Amino acid sequence: MTTTLFIQASNRPAEHAVSVHLYEAFLSSYKESHPQETIVEVNLFHEPLPYLGTTMITGNYKIAQGMTLTPEEEAEQQIVRKYLDQFLAADKIVIAFPLWNLTVPAVLHSYLDYLHQPRKTFKYTAEGLVGLLQGKKVALLSARGGIYAEHDELAVSFVKKHLQVFGITDITTIVIEGHNQYPNRRETIIAEGLRNTALAAKMF
Repeated sequence: MTTTLFIQASNRPAEHAVSVHLYEAFLSSYKESHPQETIVEVNLFHEPLPYLGTTMITGNYKIAQGMTLTPEEEAEQQIVRKYLDQFLAADKIVIAFPLWNLTVPAVLHSYLDYLHQPRKTFKYTAEGLVGLLQGKKVALLSARGGIYAEHDELAVSFVKKHLQVFGITDITTIVIEGHNQYPNRRETIIAEGLRNTALAAKMF
């Protein structure tokens, strides 16, 4: 049985958030076209996601060395393991997020931090870092109100770089952009983007 993990990184109401519309359109189409699959949904804004800091970093090191953790370190490691194990167990992952102030929402940044685990998602070799999750498929759904040149866009490219560290290269990217920059075309831009999203979900 295929398991697909849907990750949403927005807590804004759908009527104000195009990335939420993207998520809902992809999910609805995916459920209809993949009725036998197991779907797991996570909204990162509804989860306890402590920032990566000294407690978590020290806990990561101690686990790697087989050392005893403090209660505080163990509490944070339980959170890390929960999301790491969920990610590892999924065959396919869908991540929906907006561009906020040139980057991703902080909760998505924290979530990605949890996934950087040597011997789980990547390993070091004499030739350099090697990702360990080559078999996974990922769909990235993102919305941005303006039009950005590829080298200026810092949200989708940011997430892709993390996935590439893990060896994930089978990445489908769906973006709706320009709906705020061109308000007279807003509805058309969004509607066309959502149609493309529904079609992409059927093929994912």
